[in-house]
Amino acid sequence: MQIKFSFDTSKPVTGEASIDINKPIHDIFHCIGEHFFDNYPKWALEVVEFEPLDGKEVFVGAKAKQVRTDNGEKVESTFEITDYQPSIKLIFKGLSAPYRHSYLLEKTSEQNQLTRLTFRFELLELEIFMRPFEKLIRSAIEEGAENTVENIKNLVVEGC
Repeated sequence: MQIKFSFDTSKPVTGEASIDINKPIHDIFHCIGEHFFDNYPKWALEVVEFEPLDGKEVFVGAKAKQVRTDNGEKVESTFEITDYQPSIKLIFKGLSAPYRHSYLLEKTSEQNQLTRLTFRFELLELEIFMRPFEKLIRSAIEEGAENTVENIKNLVVEGC
């Protein structure tokens, strides 16, 4: 007899946050998109080591290796840029771990230079033994997303 669990390990756990920044969309994308490999460790403060693997040019397929501190533990992963559309979005996906980061930009007003930045973090798989903690994990991801957009806004306002 096969035991069925109500847990779906492939169901992503997602957190998202948005923030309005009083800067033109191209200025913000210049900071987070065009100069991603220079600036990512400046807003992702948990990154303690970072190495672009294909140079500093940003393009679909470019890879990087990072070491992050997560609850006092060092976690290493390699990721690849999967979508890059200037002034619209930058998305990368973990190759050695199941996650995706999305940075999405939209102009929110024609009258002024207000731009909405949305950051989404997706944990693409969750081990079955972690599923009972899904709400706690989602809460931590959402808090991290809020911190990320705040850090990016501060970086952009300071002039990147």
